[in-house]
Formats: sequence, C-alpha cells, structure tokens
Amino acid sequence: MSIVFEKTSFLTDTSMHYCPGCTHGIAHRLVAEALEELGVKGHVVGVAPVGCAVFAYNYFNCDMQQAAHGRAPAVATGIKLTDPDNIVFAYQGDGDLASIGIAEIIHAATRGTNITVIFINNAIYGMTGGQMAPTTLIGQKATTCVYGRNAETNGNPIKVCELLATLTGPSYIERVSLGDVKSVKQAKKAVLKAFQNQIDGKGFSFVEMLSSCPTNWHMTPTQATSFVSNEMQNMFPLGVFKEVE
Repeated sequence: MSIVFEKTSFLTDTSMHYCPGCTHGIAHRLVAEALEELGVKGHVVGVAPVGCAVFAYNYFNCDMQQAAHGRAPAVATGIKLTDPDNIVFAYQGDGDLASIGIAEIIHAATRGTNITVIFINNAIYGMTGGQMAPTTLIGQKATTCVYGRNAETNGNPIKVCELLATLTGPSYIERVSLGDVKSVKQAKKAVLKAFQNQIDGKGFSFVEMLSSCPTNWHMTPTQATSFVSNEMQNMFPLGVFKEVE
C-alpha cells in the first residue's frame, strides 16, 4: 500500500502542549512542510518566543534558539549575520511581537534583514491568562478589559502588517488566516514564498497568521475558527501588503 500522507520530517515526534482547537499546531506544520519542500534541512535555525509557543524548540526538527521576550528578531538578525547561509526564522505571538517586541520587529524590518518572521495573531495574551493584547479587537473581552476593548480608554488594535508595510526595508509582507481549509492552503503558499525570498536573498519577509485561542476566548474550537473568519478578518484584512520583486 502506498503512503499518501505522513508527518513532515521537520517536526519531531513530541506531543504538543497546545490547547484543543489552538491553531499553533497548524502553523507549526505549515512552517515545517515549507522548509522540507524547499530542501533546506541541516541549514535552518529557528528562534522561539516567550508565550504560548515558548516550547517551539521541542517541536521543530532543526536547530532552535530561545530568545528573551520580544527579542526574537534581534536574535535572528545576529544568527543570520553570523552565518548568512543559514535559513533563519523567528516564530512569535502577538504579545511577544506587537507589545514588548515592537521595537525589535520594526528595526529588523527597516534594516531589511534577510530573515523570515512568522507572526501568530490570536488577539489575546494566551499563556499568561487572557489579558488584552495589542491586537485585541474593539469590543472583545479579556481579563484586563472585562467589558470589551474600548478605543477611547484602551486604544485601537495595532495592525502590524500595515505598520511594517510603510517601511522601506521589507521585501514581502502578507496576512493570512487559519480559520478554514481554503485559508490554510493560502497560508502555506505565503510561508513558502517567505522562505523562498530568504533563499533568493531578497530580504525581510513577514507572514501574519490570524489564529484562534478557544481557551481564552471562552469558545469551542468551532466557534473560535468562525470568530477568526467572521470577526478578526474584518479588523485585520487578508492580503499582500508589500512585495518587492
């Protein structure tokens, strides 16, 4: 009998710790599949964040480096400059990247550093108990805005793709979704392109993935993916925000 589907070799056999319905696992697989298809095994270094994906180094079957909270782009920059032949990626959540790490991502992007950043936007602080994040939607409830985010008192959500697209340095910026099968397929194409751009030496590439957090949203997994497709995409529209050929 022929094999029609199997686990990518870029993921280990370790059971993931993510909550049921969390789409970090899907994001991991997309990254791992893309790296395998590009044939770069043995030449990849990933940088793990602080947050729900803090144990990413247990799951990706490549060299991994743990970074301090928010500093993954700076660490990835150092690794890439030390050995430019490596394929280097940072994997970060919205609290890690868009809050404490906002300076690092802006400066890595404006330098045009030839790295790939995978940004998981689930609109909340997941690991620390569901506080409001820089990406929490207007009206969305969190432990630090129990009546819903209010623009007047809490400010507006940060749209990271739109922000980085104003800079000269980036070569490729796209926002995708993990809310349904069709969107996941498009996300895979975006990840492949982001890594291929790095292989081709085009510079900084950034893929934002709209993701679910059923636990802290107090939803079922099905409700959470519907929220991604029907609510998050209204605030964070999908598409390519910058592409330099």
